[in-house]
Amino acid sequence: MNHIISIEDLVFEYEREEKLEPIKALDNVNIKIKKGSFIAIIGSNGSGKSTLAKNINALLLPSSGAVYVKGFNTTDETKLWEIRQTAGMVFQNPDNQLVSSIVEDDVAFGPENLGVEPAEIRKRVDNSLCAVNMYEERKKAPHLLSGGQKQRIAIAGVIAMKPECIILDEPTAMLDPHGRYEVMEIIERLHNEGITVILITHFMEETTRAERVIIMDAGKVAIDGAPAAVFANAKKIKELGLDVPFIVEIAERLRNRGIDIPKNIISIEEMVDYIACKFK
Repeated sequence: MNHIISIEDLVFEYEREEKLEPIKALDNVNIKIKKGSFIAIIGSNGSGKSTLAKNINALLLPSSGAVYVKGFNTTDETKLWEIRQTAGMVFQNPDNQLVSSIVEDDVAFGPENLGVEPAEIRKRVDNSLCAVNMYEERKKAPHLLSGGQKQRIAIAGVIAMKPECIILDEPTAMLDPHGRYEVMEIIERLHNEGITVILITHFMEETTRAERVIIMDAGKVAIDGAPAAVFANAKKIKELGLDVPFIVEIAERLRNRGIDIPKNIISIEEMVDYIACKFK
């Protein structure tokens, strides 16, 4: 099987003051991610999900174990550009990722640092801005844009580097519902175009778009599987301090009232389709 990411016995510890024990943020994590897949990673605060993302992108390096991106070990400094180009990263706050005073210059920043030829950079910038529906805003200053628009520019900047994998660390956390919807539509479209997506989120509804859900707890993988299988275990998820998607909660309440709702229904669209077929 073609794995673009392989995480093997990964341990990561944050060092503290001399007399204090290190904080173990990741504890013997093993995950393999297939090329072209869509993975959602969730977990309560402090579960290790953001630390995991930064290890994949080589922003952090393992205390022990290994992370391989397209076969490159993230500890190999000679392969850092290849790793970062393969697995681009989008952060929670787009303001921390925007570096230029003009939108199109910001999107060009990544390819310029990769040494891409100017004519190719121009093409990539235009294509990336079109991909996130921001081409018309290309001459604007980023600070004049909405939060959702800024996040779309941050995504365009990563797309312009032509990554095979995009890691998104809670990209919709600071957005309003409309902004979240727009960003999720772009993420889903990128996945449909063949890009591997690793989405870290605390919005349960966003996880229902993924092919696989990984739940982190205390630095370990607590649950890993297809969304329908994962959310069928609502009791366990709540024990981990997490909610379940709204539709999963509604379906459970209906089942408790004696209404037969299949356990594989986890999204609004699936519930609407089921009811429409059941009662027509």
